[in-house]
Amino acid sequence: MHPPLLIAIALGMALVWSPDRAAAQTTQVVILGTGTPNPDPDRSGPGVAIVAGGRAYLVDAGPGIVRRATQAARDRRLDALEAKRLGIAFITHLHSDHTVGLPDLIHTSWGAERVEPFQLYGPPGIVAMADHLTKAWRADIALRTEGTQPSTPNGWRIRATTVRPGVVFRDSNVAVQAVPVPHTTWRYAFGYRFQTRDRVIVVSGDTRPTDAIADACAGCDVLLHEVYSAKRLEARTADWQRYHKGSHTSTVELAAIASRARPKLLVLYHQLYWGATDDDLLAEIRAAGYQGPIVAARDLEVY
Repeated sequence: MHPPLLIAIALGMALVWSPDRAAAQTTQVVILGTGTPNPDPDRSGPGVAIVAGGRAYLVDAGPGIVRRATQAARDRRLDALEAKRLGIAFITHLHSDHTVGLPDLIHTSWGAERVEPFQLYGPPGIVAMADHLTKAWRADIALRTEGTQPSTPNGWRIRATTVRPGVVFRDSNVAVQAVPVPHTTWRYAFGYRFQTRDRVIVVSGDTRPTDAIADACAGCDVLLHEVYSAKRLEARTADWQRYHKGSHTSTVELAAIASRARPKLLVLYHQLYWGATDDDLLAEIRAAGYQGPIVAARDLEVY
C-alpha cells in the first residue's frame, strides 16, 4: 500500500480512537460547588453538572455556579459548560443556598448569547420563584431587549416546570427521575436520578436518611450524597443537633445507605465539617462499615 495512504489511514484511526473523543462520549459528573450556607471562599454553593451528549444538565444553583461552570469549561475543556450553553437546571428544594445562583445562571448565560428560554425544573413553588425573578430584573430585561445593547430576544425567559415524583424530563441524552426525600419541614424536596446511555447517576440533594436514595441508586455508577460529621455533631448545641438530625445525613447513616445502595463510586458533597476534614469524614464512614469506593468531592472535580 502506498505510504501516504497508510499515513492517512493511521491519522483517521487516531481521530476515531482518540482518548479525548472517547471521553466526549462518556457521561461526566462535574462538581461545580460543594459548599453549604456557610460562606467558604474555597467552595462555591451547591451545584453539580451531569454532562452527556455535549449538554450540561445542572442540579441546583448555589452562589458562584456560573463562574465555576466557566472555569470548568476552560480548565477541563468541557464546552458544554460555557455560559451561553447553560440552559437547563433541576432544583432539589427551595432553600436559598440552592437557589440564589438562579438570577446569575439565567441572566449571565443570556448575556453570553444563550438563544432559547432557560428550562427550570423544581418542586412546587419553582414557577412562582421564576416569575418573581423575571419581575425583579424587568428593568434590565427591558434595557437589553429595547435598548442599543445586542441581545437574543428570548434568552431572558424562564420556562419553569413543577416536578412530581417519577420521570420529569427526557431527551436523546438522558432520562431524569425526581426522587422525594425528607428535608427539614419542606413539604417537597427531591433527589434526582439521571440515566444516560452509559451511566446512572443519583444526586441526593439535602436529605435526612431515606431508603428512597438507596433504592434509586441500586448499584448505580455514581451516588453523590450530602453528609455531616457524626463525631463533630456531638460538640454542637442541642438545638443544632436536633436540626441536623432531622435535616441531613451523618457519616454513620450514610455508611448504611451506601452499603445498601452499592454504588460503583460514592461521592461526598455538600459536606458539613465543623472542624473535621475530608479525611475525617472518610474515616468515619469506613469505621461505620462501608468499604466501597468513596471520595470526598471538591469544587471542579470530574468523575
